[in-house]
Amino acid sequence: MQKTLEYIESHQDQHIRDLSEFLAIPSVSTDAEYKADVERCAAWLSEHLAQCGLENVQQIPSGGHPAVYADWLHAGSNAPTVLFYGHYDVQPVDPLDLWTSPPFEPIVKDGKIYARGAVDDKGQVMLQIKALEACLRSDGRLPVNVKLLIEGEEEIGSEHLEDILREHRERLACDVILISDTAMFGPAMPSLVYGLRGLTYMEITVHGPNRDLHSGSFGGAVDNPANALCAMIAQLKDAFGRIQIPGFYDSVRSVSETERRELQRLPWDEQGYADSLGLAHTNGEFGYSTLERLWARPTLDVNGIWGGFTGEGAKTVLPAKASAKISMRLVPDQDCHDIAEKFEQYIRTIAPPTVRVEVQSLHGGNPALTEIDSVGMRAAMRALELAYGRKPFLQREGGSIPIVLVLQEILAADTVLMGFGLNTENTHSPNEHFSLANYKSGSIATAHFYHELLNLSAGSA
Repeated sequence: MQKTLEYIESHQDQHIRDLSEFLAIPSVSTDAEYKADVERCAAWLSEHLAQCGLENVQQIPSGGHPAVYADWLHAGSNAPTVLFYGHYDVQPVDPLDLWTSPPFEPIVKDGKIYARGAVDDKGQVMLQIKALEACLRSDGRLPVNVKLLIEGEEEIGSEHLEDILREHRERLACDVILISDTAMFGPAMPSLVYGLRGLTYMEITVHGPNRDLHSGSFGGAVDNPANALCAMIAQLKDAFGRIQIPGFYDSVRSVSETERRELQRLPWDEQGYADSLGLAHTNGEFGYSTLERLWARPTLDVNGIWGGFTGEGAKTVLPAKASAKISMRLVPDQDCHDIAEKFEQYIRTIAPPTVRVEVQSLHGGNPALTEIDSVGMRAAMRALELAYGRKPFLQREGGSIPIVLVLQEILAADTVLMGFGLNTENTHSPNEHFSLANYKSGSIATAHFYHELLNLSAGSA
């Protein structure tokens, strides 16, 4: 293990250069104009995995962007097998004018690397690869069997990944699924995430007259779709932050007293959190702490709303239609499809008869919980403590990785969510960045993880 640690330390400059090259490829999966770049990124990743010593590297085609597979399976049948899952696709960069440097021209500044995908998820994928490279180059082998599956459609809902998992179930069989696509609780606060919220993402379009109308000639005679949409949105939550969709909370699992005590153990600074966002106070569902609202309670939020004239100056118009995108974060044991149906039923109930409403489900994924006392989680706890010199925190996370539950169900393996990002690193926002200290520490922790997993598995055999 010492030789592996020395390799990671001595090769950091090269590891940062490799990450920069990876980040420079604009693999935006949501935009068809970047299709060739996504394919180029998959090709670059495949070549790099082979250069690092991984075997059986190939691109797995899908109905959309390909997934990249690689493995190293020489640890023996008695050693556990780990499947690392990550993604090489990234979010769009809009609004571009808020970036202080070009999003696909990575720069290092103040110990951080800035680029789209730096923390979500290229930086975290690359630190995993570098841990494997370090083990292979320093020891000539890995402690355990390892498989990698790195997809190109996570940012668009992993549309084809379930088909890939089912088709290649035997090939992807493993004992532990390792994912680095989550955040630590704070700087120098290593964390293991044991729960993720799910997601239901909807779009509403309210149609009114057959064309835009002059507000002077028609205002007061017809229903304005923008007004109707706003009135409908206002009925989705009450003054206490409770979502008003009938049956929305029916399956919500309550926060246990044990979990509440764990939350209280975390060094949470309520006012500092608000200050960091430029807010006087936090806000949310009445009766719950901010961390409970973020991690263990469902939400409903308007993500975008548009309609009518939005240009410079004035134009007195009644729009023919108005639209909104609305997301709902879900918690165990809610089901994304059930919530989508309940949402649509409620919207149609509260829509006035003077307009026509379209409701479309755009995206969904179910929440996931992992077993805290599994062998994989215990190995990760040890690995993080060795890498960071302190006992890691256990936490949930408010975001979603919809494929986690699918991975667990299809491959019947425990999941370890061992991420090294920070929630302050502008994921999905302009000026996304990643701490280079965590980039290195993440590789060190991952290398420890494989050794600790072998030791714990041998001890439980």
